[in-house]
Amino acid sequence: MNELKASDKPFNISKQSVWEAYEKVRSNKGAAGVDAVSIEGFEKDLKNNLYRIWNRLSSGTYFPPPVRAVEIPKKGGVRILGVPTIGDRIAQTVVAGVLEAKAEPVFHPDSYGYRPGRSAIDAVGRCRERCWKADWVIDLDIRAFFDSVPWDLILKAVAAHTDPSQSWVLLYVRRWLAAPLQLPDGTQRERTRGTPQGSSVSPVLANLFLHYAFDAWMVRNFPAIGFERYVDDAVVHCVSERQACFVLAAIGKRMAEVGLELHPEKTRIVYCQDANRRASYEHTEFTFLGFTFRSRSAVRRDGQMFRAFLPAISGEALRRISAEVRSWRLHHRTSLTEADLTRFINPIIRGWMAYYGAFYQSALYPLLERINAYVMRWMRKKFKRLRGRKKAQTAWNQAVARRPWFFAHWAWTTHAPRVW
Repeated sequence: MNELKASDKPFNISKQSVWEAYEKVRSNKGAAGVDAVSIEGFEKDLKNNLYRIWNRLSSGTYFPPPVRAVEIPKKGGVRILGVPTIGDRIAQTVVAGVLEAKAEPVFHPDSYGYRPGRSAIDAVGRCRERCWKADWVIDLDIRAFFDSVPWDLILKAVAAHTDPSQSWVLLYVRRWLAAPLQLPDGTQRERTRGTPQGSSVSPVLANLFLHYAFDAWMVRNFPAIGFERYVDDAVVHCVSERQACFVLAAIGKRMAEVGLELHPEKTRIVYCQDANRRASYEHTEFTFLGFTFRSRSAVRRDGQMFRAFLPAISGEALRRISAEVRSWRLHHRTSLTEADLTRFINPIIRGWMAYYGAFYQSALYPLLERINAYVMRWMRKKFKRLRGRKKAQTAWNQAVARRPWFFAHWAWTTHAPRVW
């Protein structure tokens, strides 16, 4: 991989960029595509596989295989994710890297999705600040964005950020957009619009499209109105209900102009109710990136309680996490040692705490206490001498005192409710 380019190829693509793309795909892991080749399988002939990708990309002869469709259950139906092959993900990552380098400098500061140095937590934090200042929010939901976005406008946006020497970027984006979906039953579905959610190049394509369709349009037409956008999920802040209605109508027209549609039931105008904003309206809460914003109890610096409009883990996220915890079936894993158990659950719990505990941390306590109850149940099943409730509680208290950081969530709560 030390040779960077070949002069006899029509497209100047370095082998180093293919290697770096492979390393990124490898670190992200992920499932196999339609060829059923995993990362491990791909690495069995790594040198030849990477050379083949580079050679075809550089010569203009790379054609993507079908994308494996995976159905993910969601509220009210299923979401179709597209899983490219490992090789195709590497090729897409090469192109995505070029596009990101070109587009990143022009992206709006309040676009947070899949951008370096920005995160969903940053978006939620900025949204929280603006909700304190503006009384009204437009909770936007674009209907089936990844299935509906028109190709001609995506390609127009890509062309605006590639120079003539990078014509291969536009060529391969066009081919990826047209790659068929292979359904679970083996049949293939041809597509005429949309970009598969789950492919490596889709995030930057979505950001490019929505930069022109929404971000730049908002700056031109409503420069004083703040918003946060995480790919196709956006919140707009307004100072009055009248302004919110006017802006929402304008956004609806704009989406129609670019071939999209706002979801009529999920898009709503929300009043940010708190101690100083007590009027009664139909909608007084909304959910953004797994956090539900609504009026909640808070404590002032002087210790006095008051009501504030704050984000906390959403009920849907709590239900999903609770179902995952139940699926662990800890009481059946008595063959595990204590160290095995922590290695299994601690990385997962740390992730939940880092994300959902970033705001209104106490909303996570009931979940963490329930995990404690499951661990207690595991302990009583594993050790016969601890079958009795009092002995188990004594052993639990001793373990907490001796190793207060043994389980990640013990940093926040060590209480185990008596459901065991």
